[in-house]
Amino acid sequence: MSNAPLALITGAGRGIGRAVAEALAPTHTLLLAGRDRHALERVQAELSLPHGAHLLAVDLGDPASRSSFLAEVTGLEGQLGRRVQVLVNNAGAAHSAPLARTGDDDWARLFELNCTAPFVLTRALVPGMLAAGWGRVVNVASTAAVKGYAYTAAYSASKAGLLGWTRALAVELASKDVTVNAVCPGFTDTDIVADAARNIQATTGRSEDEARKALARFSPQGRLRSPAEVADLVAWLARRAAGGVTGQALAIDGGETA
Repeated sequence: MSNAPLALITGAGRGIGRAVAEALAPTHTLLLAGRDRHALERVQAELSLPHGAHLLAVDLGDPASRSSFLAEVTGLEGQLGRRVQVLVNNAGAAHSAPLARTGDDDWARLFELNCTAPFVLTRALVPGMLAAGWGRVVNVASTAAVKGYAYTAAYSASKAGLLGWTRALAVELASKDVTVNAVCPGFTDTDIVADAARNIQATTGRSEDEARKALARFSPQGRLRSPAEVADLVAWLARRAAGGVTGQALAIDGGETA
């Protein structure tokens, strides 16, 4: 049985989460979490997983589902004889609307998934990292956490909240070899950007290709990020050798927030 470190990745069925799974697979036993078990099964079938993977279906926006999920993680830790030492809080959702059409439900839903759920998972798993002697928490935030985009008040606020507790917890754990960092991608070629492009298409009459190009132009490099680019940065932060980096909001945006 492998004794590779355990890495838990949320939102692992597609996009950045899937790319992170691929990047960490050579060195970690993976716990792949997501709402769509079939998507997780496809990831498991398609990737080389020398240290194995375990699939965990969960709706992280639902407190009851989160509680059951954490109990399942604890059971796996006992079964494997190891604690989760790398946590990648990647699962999230976006919402785009003018202020007047951003409802209380939209605000609450984004905060629950983008800010509260990562906090609850981190709070539950950090004690195991401390017991093991080291750990890495990487939160996938967004450039929206550090700058403003029109029509994204709820999304930007939820990601800024994620960044706020990232920095606070990093200071709290700084002497314990448990680092807490945020990766802040610009517009990345994922389902969220595809949805944004379709929304632009529907509201402006531009083609989907024109909408994607408009989003790419936010970056001085004039292109969308790839999930693999973001995953490589996450994987670097997950290394033990990255122990001197904590409390950071690392933008990967082609110079947009420079």
